[in-house]
Amino acid sequence: MRAEQAAAPQVRVPCVLMRGGTSRGPFFLADDLPADPAARDAFLLTVMGTPHPLQVDGLGGANPLTSKVAIVSRSARPDADVDYLFAQVAVDRPAVDTGPNCGNMLSAVGPFAIEAGLVPAQQGETTVRIFNRNTSSLVEAVIQTPGGAVEYEGDARIDGVAGAAAPIRLSFGDAAGGKTGALFPTGQRSEAIDGVAVTLIDYAMPMMLLAAADVGLDGAETPQEIDANRPLFARLEAMRLEAGRRMGLGDVTGSVIPKIGLLSAPRKGGSITSRYLVPDSCHRAHSATGALCVAAAARLSGTIAFPLAAPGATVEVEHPGGKIAIALDCDGDSVRGAAFVRTARRIFEGSVVVPARLFTV
Repeated sequence: MRAEQAAAPQVRVPCVLMRGGTSRGPFFLADDLPADPAARDAFLLTVMGTPHPLQVDGLGGANPLTSKVAIVSRSARPDADVDYLFAQVAVDRPAVDTGPNCGNMLSAVGPFAIEAGLVPAQQGETTVRIFNRNTSSLVEAVIQTPGGAVEYEGDARIDGVAGAAAPIRLSFGDAAGGKTGALFPTGQRSEAIDGVAVTLIDYAMPMMLLAAADVGLDGAETPQEIDANRPLFARLEAMRLEAGRRMGLGDVTGSVIPKIGLLSAPRKGGSITSRYLVPDSCHRAHSATGALCVAAAARLSGTIAFPLAAPGATVEVEHPGGKIAIALDCDGDSVRGAAFVRTARRIFEGSVVVPARLFTV
């Protein structure tokens, strides 16, 4: 542990605050954190200022999109350079969920790993092979490294983030069944829960997909309009609990997976419209891994998404902040791979100060 002793009884832990895609959070080296998972989670709650609706006593931004943490280490696997553990820290309750992956935070793992000295930078571009511990899956990130240093400036734009930055290409191989063991954990592409047709699918992110119209929505509602519909959330949560049971995830009360996708036809020249629930509020844009899952369903016949989606080699998922374009390698029966472009930014580097007792548990 490289935490430096501060004025007792506090310690300073090295930390880098980064934006990854449309999310933001602190990045840590695993060796700098408590090894025990319970002690690590207590540390993360303190760092983020949870539980409090404003997270005023920590680094959290009072929103699920800015209450995320990435933990990175050198990998012992021959097929990976680094291991990445994502942690979703709740805002107003003391909970840390390491069940899901986050593709947005994932986009900043490569730059962080290079600048932390875990992966040597190459001339021009550097490929970082990332093993995601949450889903036991491999991802390749191609980082711009002209002159052997990470380049953050560039012309790539992603919806949900102001301005432009250097592109980061993320390629997923076999991302099916990372949490449940199968692309369609129940063996069905469509089934009913509470009288509503749903697709239970696990591609990069376990999700329950349903047509927005089947729960009384148009599908183009704003996140604020959806968030205000608390009876809808109560109904969907009951359905989600049953979905989790059917998918082999057990009792998902308090867990953020499976996520929920409310789908409808495209409206702005894309392939399909999605409102992504996280799960007790609507994402202001869209999770990248969730977009992968929606895109896969959009190209697999028999799913809820398939008849709603426009055809095309690339799947553009429309969301409240714009679109996410997913390039799929799909044969109609399975998805062999997927790729998309994100951006990242190194915002702040230094140390986070926490009570020393968090390292004595």
